[in-house]
Amino acid sequence: MPEPAHHADVVIVGAGAAGLSAAHRLTSAGVTTLVLEAAPCVGGRMSTEKVDGFRLDRIGQLLTTSYPELRRTPGLDSLVLRPFAPGLLVHSEGRHHRATEPVPGRSARGALTTARALASAPLGSRPPRTPAGAAARSAPRTAPLGGALDQARLAGALARIAATPVQRLLARPELPAGDALSARGLPSRTIAGFLRPLLSALLCDPGLTTSSRCADLALHAFARGRLCLPEGGAEVLPERLAAALPPGTVRTGVRVTSVSTTSVTTAEHGEFPCRAVLLATDARAASELLPGLRVPPFHEVTVVHHAAPEPPLDGPALLLDADRAGPVAHTAVVSQVDPSRAPAGRVLVSSTVLGPPPDQRTVLAHLAALYGTATHRWEPLAVHHTREAVPAMPPPHDLRRPVRLLSGLYVCGDHRDTSTVQGALHSGRRAAHAVLTDFGIAPSYTEEPLPVAA
Repeated sequence: MPEPAHHADVVIVGAGAAGLSAAHRLTSAGVTTLVLEAAPCVGGRMSTEKVDGFRLDRIGQLLTTSYPELRRTPGLDSLVLRPFAPGLLVHSEGRHHRATEPVPGRSARGALTTARALASAPLGSRPPRTPAGAAARSAPRTAPLGGALDQARLAGALARIAATPVQRLLARPELPAGDALSARGLPSRTIAGFLRPLLSALLCDPGLTTSSRCADLALHAFARGRLCLPEGGAEVLPERLAAALPPGTVRTGVRVTSVSTTSVTTAEHGEFPCRAVLLATDARAASELLPGLRVPPFHEVTVVHHAAPEPPLDGPALLLDADRAGPVAHTAVVSQVDPSRAPAGRVLVSSTVLGPPPDQRTVLAHLAALYGTATHRWEPLAVHHTREAVPAMPPPHDLRRPVRLLSGLYVCGDHRDTSTVQGALHSGRRAAHAVLTDFGIAPSYTEEPLPVAA
């Protein structure tokens, strides 16, 4: 007979954001839960490497303060978000341009307590305040968005999308994001100069092939909140979730080899009997345990980290490349956004390439052009390449792929929802809801119904 310690009502395979989110919902309802993770630590792709006192994210996913699941998920109450400066800094035609800011008031409703005091001014009402010394490198000039009329159209479009309920956004006809943006009357210069680099940063999709509904959700979150990073690195979010679970709930270093509706078999730790199994791994690992599960296409991501002798920009700005003149899609002086990610007196620059690792000299040359400064003294710290980093979401994309496969067998992850941290957390909540419903337990929260597409 298996040891009693191996028994649980639900065994969750995978200790990423989705699995840990589901574990919180289940344990809160009184369901005994066991989370098994093959890696030596929790987090999955939300991992952070430590090098000489620097904290280097493997994928570098951006969060926004308006993500609802950051407020709803138990265990994240103490998560501290470090926001970027309002709006974005866009590099185009050899210059830096300060582009639009989020809508205030509306963003406050979606912001966490840690970021509410940082609400910005009305969209387009004033240039951003930059610290002394920044003017020479990041002074606002004519933005790469066309003339005043084009900028007004963009401001109006973002204000409208911020005010539109999510249910209405999801009821819109579904197209590739690029086609949908063009159909809304936005000039191609505005799309190429601002929306394409923004969505590249949020969804890792420079081709704008993502479903327009998913792109609208990303723009809705951006317009209502602030782009931010979790203090201490991406791994802090799953670590907080794991630490808030009952002791013994999460076990790392346990490799699952097969699953059924009533048990999980592991390589070195035997069998774990249970009433239900929830797969919360990435899509590839889930399909290996359950052949037949669809594996989506992925966006490939490489994150390059450098230590610079001095900050190449003043202030916590996210710098986007609108010209696509090199391999770097976006970059930031991360130590100015979150000082805990670099040792005292050191500067950390993290840059994202949407593809395989390029030649380091090419990266440094592109960063020199983007920041307008010499980079020959920058010290390479790490290059993190993830071939299957972000699940692609081309249309038609099912935003609520089923999480219940059979009674007793469930699956969750960003590949079942949207390819964001918000999507991973929400899919975990949906899966927990399905488990509790099958157990005859009324959840303390409700699922939002999706509208019928027009």
